Amino acid sequence: MWVFLIIGSAILLGLYDVAKKHSLARNDALTVLLCATALSTLFLSPWLVMEPGTVQGHLCLVFKAVLVTCSWVSGMLALGLLPITLVSTMKASRPVLVLIFSIVLFGEQLNAWQWGGSVLALAAIFLLSITGKSDGVQFTRSRGILLLTLSILAGVASALYDKHILQGLHLTPLFVQSWTNLYITLLLLLWIALRRMFSPGSGKPFRWDWTLVLIAVLITGADALYFFAVHTDGAPLSLISMIRRSSVIVTFIAGAVFFREKNVGRKSIAMAVMLVAMILIFIGSR
Repeated sequence: MWVFLIIGSAILLGLYDVAKKHSLARNDALTVLLCATALSTLFLSPWLVMEPGTVQGHLCLVFKAVLVTCSWVSGMLALGLLPITLVSTMKASRPVLVLIFSIVLFGEQLNAWQWGGSVLALAAIFLLSITGKSDGVQFTRSRGILLLTLSILAGVASALYDKHILQGLHLTPLFVQSWTNLYITLLLLLWIALRRMFSPGSGKPFRWDWTLVLIAVLITGADALYFFAVHTDGAPLSLISMIRRSSVIVTFIAGAVFFREKNVGRKSIAMAVMLVAMILIFIGSR
């Protein structure tokens, strides 16, 4: 059952990334994030009342909200600076990192298939570093790459933490999702207030866009399916993370078809290598 949940989450997550890229033409990254999380919190508000939780549970979710906010903000800023095809393919490295850290933290073992997939994923990142130069992106000097790296690492930490709070502490999925969204909304409000205080006039003026509602709907659905999948007893985090990152297929196609980004042919080689890596990890994780 968890397999179908995470496949659905991957499809919605890919559409969410495409909608985010589109929305950045009208509003800045922080505004898009704030509107999306605030609307998502509104959608989930009934569970804020039905599942008040404990002090320990809320402290755990505040920490998770910090990780997610860091990942989202840096990822959105990177998305505004880099081609979506480059961003989506680099984000496909998350399952490999989750798998590696799972060995250290949870004692998971890598077999030959998984090691092969990990090596191929690293090779795909190297190919991207070469292809990225054709887009004017220097991996060692690009602010966008630094932000994207921070986003990926914070996202990996959040995924590992999800297993702890959902399977270890047995917090319910909707409690985690609803209250985490609320805390993320508050953190984003604080972030924007500080930015306006120390850098007045920065950012684009707010312009209403119905895409913001679509983004909120997509991320609410994607996260709900993900949390229920992770909450399932015996569901392997490494495999869940790998399948969810197949959302890059949706974003890669959209970048090539709708956004007409450059060097898609060269990037498709790196994408193909990354997909083969995920297939190897999938075979080794059955």
